[in-house]
Amino acid sequence: MPQDPRTPLVLLAGLTTATGVVADLFLRDAGTVVVHHNLREIDQGVVHRRVRHNAGGHIRDDRAVLELAHGCVSCTLREDMLPLVRQLADDRNARRIVLHLDPALEPEMICWSLRHVLVDDATLDESVRVDGVVTTINVSTWLADATGDQALAECGLAASADDERTVAQVAVGQVEFADALVLAGATPNAWSGARTNAVLDRLAPLAPRTRLDWLDPTALLGAIPDTARRGEVDDAHGPLLRGQPPLDDECGVSVVLFSDRRPFHPERLHHALDALLDGVVRTRARIWVASQPDVALWMESAGGGLRIGHAGPWLAALAAEDQERVDAERRAMASVRWDPYYGDRDQEVVVIAHRADPDEIADALSGALLTDAELAEGPQGWRGYPDPFGQWHADPCGESGAAEPDDSDSDASVSNRKEQQ
Repeated sequence: MPQDPRTPLVLLAGLTTATGVVADLFLRDAGTVVVHHNLREIDQGVVHRRVRHNAGGHIRDDRAVLELAHGCVSCTLREDMLPLVRQLADDRNARRIVLHLDPALEPEMICWSLRHVLVDDATLDESVRVDGVVTTINVSTWLADATGDQALAECGLAASADDERTVAQVAVGQVEFADALVLAGATPNAWSGARTNAVLDRLAPLAPRTRLDWLDPTALLGAIPDTARRGEVDDAHGPLLRGQPPLDDECGVSVVLFSDRRPFHPERLHHALDALLDGVVRTRARIWVASQPDVALWMESAGGGLRIGHAGPWLAALAAEDQERVDAERRAMASVRWDPYYGDRDQEVVVIAHRADPDEIADALSGALLTDAELAEGPQGWRGYPDPFGQWHADPCGESGAAEPDDSDSDASVSNRKEQQ
């Protein structure tokens, strides 16, 4: 096969300061450029940028303070990070680019930008290839972080003044999207370590893991399997499980797979949401709610944080000519499960629980489905059901049951947090 001429790119993510140690180890290789944008003052319109280049064993260290017209992550990406990556990709002395991400950044967003944001009339995936997303976790605190409901802002890690994400949402998202994991710190006891490993096995089953003390960056990248995502962003209508994670219970960690053809009753589903938060590490779901029969909803939770947003129309709601414009892979997947009456509408929910009872989760979801009598009402009747979701949802809800849009979200979804008990 011809050699890929694009410049290799590695993304380093993690909530722990040990991510900086990983960046230093990558920098030991000649020709490596490590780029870091510190976002701690972004709400003031200030970003601190550091670019280090190993030029034949000599480390060139360039620092700059960027003043942005609007203090936001998207401005940082568009105005500096992405153009800088383009510039480095054209530099023959840069053999590898390493993006050392701010703790608040989720690598999935960066990879989406590489594939979709234009820089000089082209996307960056024409100039760089993602060789791996490496996430570093502190195993002494990661499981507590991934199952809690503390806001990033409470830890001084928010990426903007209106960033409502929780630590759990970032901690889980960084691991779930990783091609490889670096483990720092030590668990307080063997049981805690076993539970953390059980969660990681189910959240990132394809990702090779190594201890920070033993890290060889080249060997770690080489251990990433060919089937790894390497920056590929999942489609909301794609498979919810990647890498065939173990489905059996281990150390109290379990995987719940729920599917059904019936739609959810909007109010009963809303009441069932606590079952997807209490004692749960991760929920990923593609659902249909009776009051919105034409639109798929994407739902995900991490710890006490929840996101719900529109995922576009079901194929069954589209005209035949519009269906032909949809991605061929999605149409093929839909054809396998196509129902003469429902079409491709169905419920697909995957839950990774660490303290919750799997049967209680399944019972809560089953209880939220339409009854036979409700099903007989048909779409005309369903559309009149009170809908606490609408296009936006917040948890806990106000009296109206709906929340105003949050400008910090770019995809019609809202980040929310369980009320402290």
